[in-house]
Amino acid sequence: MNATTAAPVSTSKPLLSLSGVHTHIGAYHILHGVDFEVPAGQVTMLLGRNGAGKTTTLRTIMGLWAASQGSVTFDGQRIGGPGAGTGDAARGRRGTPEIAQLGIAYVPENMGIFSDLSVSENMLLAARDAHTVDGLDAKRLEWLFGLFPALKKFWLYPAGKLSGGQKQMLAIARAMVEPRRLLLIDEPSKGLAPAIVQNLIAALRELKRTETTILLVEQNFAMAKALGDQVAVMDDGRVVHRGPMAELAGDEALQHRLLGLALATHQ
Repeated sequence: MNATTAAPVSTSKPLLSLSGVHTHIGAYHILHGVDFEVPAGQVTMLLGRNGAGKTTTLRTIMGLWAASQGSVTFDGQRIGGPGAGTGDAARGRRGTPEIAQLGIAYVPENMGIFSDLSVSENMLLAARDAHTVDGLDAKRLEWLFGLFPALKKFWLYPAGKLSGGQKQMLAIARAMVEPRRLLLIDEPSKGLAPAIVQNLIAALRELKRTETTILLVEQNFAMAKALGDQVAVMDDGRVVHRGPMAELAGDEALQHRLLGLALATHQ
C-alpha cells in the first residue's frame, strides 16, 4: 500500500491533529509521517493490521513516546513534536501529566488497573479534584454507574477479582471520572465475550451522545462500524486511508485492499 487514499472528511472542527508525525523507539523508526485529524464531538476509529503503528500513535499523542518530527496539536496547542512544550523540547514533547491536564485521558490495551486496590480506590486515583472516595463527584459517579452497573455492585471489591470485561469497564470509567475532552482507547474489546462487547458498545454510544471526542483503536469491526464517525487506516507506520467510517464499512473491495479482509466476515 504505497499510495494514500483520501475520502471527504468531517467538516467538524478538529480537536486533535497529527501532521507529519515520526516516532523512533530506540533504533526503530515506527511512525513515518502520520497525518490525520480527530473531529470534535465524534468517534474516530484508528484501524490497521497488527504492527501498523496504532498503539505507538496513541502513546505519541499522550507524550509517552516522543515525536521526532512533525507536530501533534490539541485544540490549537502544539503538544507533540520538536519544539512542543517548555524545557522538554529536545525530546519533542510535553510531559504526559501536562498533556493529561489539558483534558486528555488514555485507556491502554493492558488497562492499567491496580489489582490490589478496590474499584473505588482505582477511581479515586484518576480523580484530580478529590482526596477521598467520599470527595468524588456523586452525580458523575451515578452517571458512570448507569453506563457500567457492575462497578457499583463491586465498588468495594479488589479490582483484580473483576472479570476481563468488568476491568475494561473500570478502565474506561476511571478515564471518565472527571470530564475529559478527548478519550484515547486502545482495543477495549480484545479478549472479551460477544455479549460483553455489546455492553461495551452500548456504554461507548452513551459517551458519544455526551459529545465526548474519542479516538478508538479496535480490531472488532462490528464495534468500529457501530461507533465510528470517521476512520483512519494505518499500514507500516503511515496513514493510508482517511474518511467516513460508513464509506469503509460499505465497500468490501476497499476493506480487502486496506485491511486484507471484509468487515462483514470478521466480527
